Amino acid sequence: MERDEHPHSRPPRRLISKLAAAAGMIASLAFPVFAQDGTGPLPENARARSYGGGWNCDVGYRVDGAECVAIDMPENAYATGRSYGTGWECRRGYEERGEASCAPILVPAHAFLQSSGFDWQCERGYRQDRETCVPIILPEHAFLTEDPGGTGWTCDRGFAAGDGACVPIAVPDNGYLTNTDYGDTWRCERGFSEVDGRCDAIVLPANAFLDTDSYGPGWRCERGYERKDRNCVVIVMPENAHLDRSGNRWSCDRGFQLSDGVCARGR
Repeated sequence: MERDEHPHSRPPRRLISKLAAAAGMIASLAFPVFAQDGTGPLPENARARSYGGGWNCDVGYRVDGAECVAIDMPENAYATGRSYGTGWECRRGYEERGEASCAPILVPAHAFLQSSGFDWQCERGYRQDRETCVPIILPEHAFLTEDPGGTGWTCDRGFAAGDGACVPIAVPDNGYLTNTDYGDTWRCERGFSEVDGRCDAIVLPANAFLDTDSYGPGWRCERGYERKDRNCVVIVMPENAHLDRSGNRWSCDRGFQLSDGVCARGR
């Protein structure tokens, strides 16, 4: 059986709460509370909030105790109006140097300041080389590109880049240019396949048609036929079977299973 505590072994809860309230009042008199969160009387260089009560410091000022003090901004900077960070950023065309200065961005000859204002870019016909812009030397049969990286130029149609020059692409008979910047520069016409840099005619067996699948022989068997070496032979199906979607293979009907080359009823 549990033993009851003595009625005078601990102070009553009402007495504890009274003592806590008195302690809080004494602390408030000894240590005045400042409006670090924008509450209390409206100080100078502040404006009342449009909702929620309290006030915010004007742009260019930040809370310091119960006041709004001016932000120490370097030359060529502007106030962001944000309560975090430095409270300022460098103007367009300037970049932060050290912890409290805005230095001008040095734009070299034949370059311009980007619209963001944080960096520069070379003019058309020039490319960046470290901190300068150097002229792009165009080889014959080439034209300028808008890509700031790389060489700054690409070859005309029918030519490929090689050793800083544009050399003609040798397209075999029955071939055509692909107009791609990478990969194969030419391909064979329909009905022809590549063989040792040539475009040889595709020989179609009976019951076949041309197929552009680059992994096959260039042709495919008609529906109901299957490929055997270089020929298309008739598909012989067992009972209770049907051609699949490709038309060149067969499967057992529903309720039947393949067993020893026939479609047997499943158990």
